[in-house]
Amino acid sequence: MKRTLLLLFVLSGAGAFAQHDTEWDRKFEQLGTTLPTPNTYRTASGAPGRDYWQQKADYKMSITLNDDNQSISGSENITYYNQSPDELPYLWLQLDQNMRAPDSHSPLIGTDKMSETVNTAQLRDFASDFEGGFKIATVTDDSGKELRYMINKTMMRIDLPRPLKAGGNVSFKIDWSYNVNNRADDGGRSGMEFFPEDGNYLYTIAQFFPRMAVYDDVEGWQNKQFLGRGEFALTFGDYEVDITVP
Repeated sequence: MKRTLLLLFVLSGAGAFAQHDTEWDRKFEQLGTTLPTPNTYRTASGAPGRDYWQQKADYKMSITLNDDNQSISGSENITYYNQSPDELPYLWLQLDQNMRAPDSHSPLIGTDKMSETVNTAQLRDFASDFEGGFKIATVTDDSGKELRYMINKTMMRIDLPRPLKAGGNVSFKIDWSYNVNNRADDGGRSGMEFFPEDGNYLYTIAQFFPRMAVYDDVEGWQNKQFLGRGEFALTFGDYEVDITVP
């Protein structure tokens, strides 16, 4: 009996190592460490419970694409609905474009090397002078009074004058702008491309506005940094957007 058990253990371990780089096939793995402990908000299956809630954020935005200097400027009013049972003394927003700011931490996760010979494009990658990232002009409440805020790389925290009570809502306004990056230089899902034979720019725009981070019953605020790889969920809401383009 002992030999049989030992043999099964060895075979099981060998199989686990052999399947490490293959497609996920552990179809009947238990989810005890993956799903949160069941409560009135979420059941043991992960489905919503009887007291489940989600936050809501509505946006009214005016966006302008400035073709003369390849930048975008915007003004947005956000109304945030606290449908949780918690009081919120502050709000977190995501500033995804700050991954392209001069002080961004995104380059720290990459690796690169310099060979014995380099071309101009490679040198530009090592010493980019692109002024990326959001330029936040103002953050005010619905009466025009300035709100205290703090920016930490790709996250921004707004301190509320009074905690936002459960069931309440708060409105505020952000004016901002940012320079559109050249996709030919640094790639990415968003940016512009210049066609010299026509003198025209082609724009592909994403992650272009300060947006509310998620607050939920499992982790509270999502305030992890965005380094250029990975995705985040967003709070549901309604959007009214005016876009001015050439």
